[in-house]
Amino acid sequence: MLKKSLPDSTIVLGGPEVSYNPKEVLEEYSWCDYLISGEGEYPFARLCDLLNSKTSFPVPGLCYRNGKEIIINEPFIAEGEPPSPYCDEYFETLKGRIAYLETSRGCPYSCAFCLSGRCGGVRFFDIERAKKEMLLLAKSGTQTVKLVDRTFNANKARAKELWQFVINEHGKGIPENVCFHFEIAGDILDEESIEILNSAPKGSIQLEIGMQSFNEKTLAYINRKTNTEKLIENIKKLLAPGNLHIHIDLIAGLPFEDLESFEHSFDIGYKLRSNMLQLGFLKLLHGAQMRENAEKYPCEFSKEPPYEVISTQWTSKEDLSLLHKVEEALERLCNSGRFIGTVDYILEETGLSPFEFFKRFGIYATEHSKPLVSLDDYTEMAFEYLSKLDGISASVLKDKMICDRLCSNSSGKLPEVLKVRNPEIKKIRLAIESEEENRRKPGIKRGFSLLESEKAAVFADYENKDPVTGKFVLKKVYY
Repeated sequence: MLKKSLPDSTIVLGGPEVSYNPKEVLEEYSWCDYLISGEGEYPFARLCDLLNSKTSFPVPGLCYRNGKEIIINEPFIAEGEPPSPYCDEYFETLKGRIAYLETSRGCPYSCAFCLSGRCGGVRFFDIERAKKEMLLLAKSGTQTVKLVDRTFNANKARAKELWQFVINEHGKGIPENVCFHFEIAGDILDEESIEILNSAPKGSIQLEIGMQSFNEKTLAYINRKTNTEKLIENIKKLLAPGNLHIHIDLIAGLPFEDLESFEHSFDIGYKLRSNMLQLGFLKLLHGAQMRENAEKYPCEFSKEPPYEVISTQWTSKEDLSLLHKVEEALERLCNSGRFIGTVDYILEETGLSPFEFFKRFGIYATEHSKPLVSLDDYTEMAFEYLSKLDGISASVLKDKMICDRLCSNSSGKLPEVLKVRNPEIKKIRLAIESEEENRRKPGIKRGFSLLESEKAAVFADYENKDPVTGKFVLKKVYY
């Protein structure tokens, strides 16, 4: 459309979506004038100079047409570090959104499903530049600075220095409400790294730990050998103090990972009790080994972005469809933070494994709710299903759901299915709130409810949300 409206315009494509299949892209899209394969900072500037010049000079990574011939150059990988992208105009447009920071490029691993290892070995940018940009972004109005380094702790000494820098600057150069997010390899953490991270102010650091799988054969086959015992041990140590938000990932659709194997990995991951367990699905991007070597990695995947795997010889279409239902249930119930206490109660009383529970609930929810269902309607549907499980008390379940709702939703309102019908509720509330320690601060909203299974009330004041769990403090008072 753009080319038709502006026929004299020059259209340049770049990035990982086109870097490893440039000939195919140029053959298919006649409106594309140039394609930059690999890193773009230097080649794009060089191309702009070329287009503005009457002389000809080489542009690394540039792919283009010369008449009917398509000229292809290898993906460009710079030797040094790229220029800083930060300027006043950037900070003016950031306006509190998530800020992204790159302090290294490349990855020490060569996972068969990933492109990061194709950027050459890891190049670490100047550490003083990293510190300077950390402070700049922390003061930009954002609440989260997300580092996009593929394995931040690939250089242990450097990672420790930068983590310690964040800790030392917290409340000084770094505002107290700003959190730094790092992607790390959990199994290569040493004790000193864990000690530093355990000393971080609450909520100042988030960690994303890619596990992919706990199937040793799978990990070896995709070139991601991992000491899973060490990984589990380190995650537990990181979680113990409760000062870090820990996000761990599993990927469905990997080689040698059938439904039974994935269930095993899921249960291990869930029982670690991280703040978030993400169930992702394998996607075969252009340039990934698993896409280029179909003989070694046989599978069916979508030809449209994001190229998600549809089936493998180990996992059928039906299995992956089921895992999507598990993912939806996991996101709604736990990763949303809205039903965590409820799920804990269900698992404890029913004896179901985490995977089995999310599988059953996911199937039921798919059949009984709409994709854009409201939280209140979803809560009603969940109560209807969960209250009928063996060993579950409807009144205790209701109380668990009330507590979850009040500490995770700052509206303070309960859906009809969770409202406790007690004619004495106003009188009881007045009596409780007349006590000094239970008085509500002026201007602070409060969510309040009686419980059904015991003679108690619960309430949450909507201020000072926990920076790690995202929950408000819930107080229980017996009457």
